[in-house]
Amino acid sequence: MSDCLLIESRGPIRVVRMNRPEQLNAASPELHRRLSEVWTELAADPEARAVVITGQGKAFSAGGDLDLIKEMGEDFALRRTIMQEAKAIVRGLVDFPLPLVAAVNGPAVGLGCSLVSLSDVVFMSETAFLADPHVTVGLVAGDGGAVTFPLMMSLLKAKEFLLTGDRIPAADALRLGLANRVVKPEDLFDEAFAFAERLAAQPRRAVEGTKRTLNLHLSRALSGILDFAISTESESFDCPDHRTAVEAMTKR
Repeated sequence: MSDCLLIESRGPIRVVRMNRPEQLNAASPELHRRLSEVWTELAADPEARAVVITGQGKAFSAGGDLDLIKEMGEDFALRRTIMQEAKAIVRGLVDFPLPLVAAVNGPAVGLGCSLVSLSDVVFMSETAFLADPHVTVGLVAGDGGAVTFPLMMSLLKAKEFLLTGDRIPAADALRLGLANRVVKPEDLFDEAFAFAERLAAQPRRAVEGTKRTLNLHLSRALSGILDFAISTESESFDCPDHRTAVEAMTKR
C-alpha cells in the first residue's frame, strides 16, 4: 500500500491523510491515482461508518504537483489518464455512501479545494484557505469547484472565485457556505473527529440514504457538466497561456 495516502482505523472511523508534507500534499501521479481508488475501497469496508480526510503537515493539499502539471502538457497519454482519474475522484466522492468530514488544516488549492467542496461536513482551521486557480494558470476549471460552487453560493460569487482564482479565507468560506465550522488550528482534528463520531453513531441506513438523496443534486449537475468540463480542461493544456504560466511557475 502506498504511503502517499495513509488510512488509519479508529473504531468505526477511517482517517485518510494525504501524506506528502514536504510538497504541501500536492498530488503526484501516485497520490492522484490513490485518491481515485480509495472511496471504492472505503465503501466496501463493512466496519467503517464515517471518514475524516485531512493533510499531513501544514497544508491540506496544494493541488496538482507542478512536475505532473508540466508533464501533462507534454504527454497526452498521461493527461488522458489523469483526467479520467479526475472524473473518478469527483464521481467517487459524489457516490460515496459514508459521511465524509474534511479537516482542512491549511491551504486547500485546486484538487485540494475540490476535495473540500465534495465533502459532507467541512471543518477549517482559522489559518486555512481555499482557492481554485485553474484559470490563473491557463486551464479550464473542469472539476470540483465548477460543479459544486454554484450549489453552495451565488452564481455570481462562484464566477468571481473561479475566474480569478482568488483565495477564500476560512472566515469567508464559512460565510459563503463552503465550510461548516472554523476552529483554532490546535483544535481542528479533534473537533472534526468528534463530529465524525456523532455521524457514525447515527442510524446507518438513515444517514446513508439521506446523504444519497442530498447528493442527487450533485449527481444531476454532474450529468450535464463533468464530461464537458473535463474535456475542455484537457484541451486547455495545449494553450500557449497555460504553457507560459507553467514556465513562470517553474522559474520561481
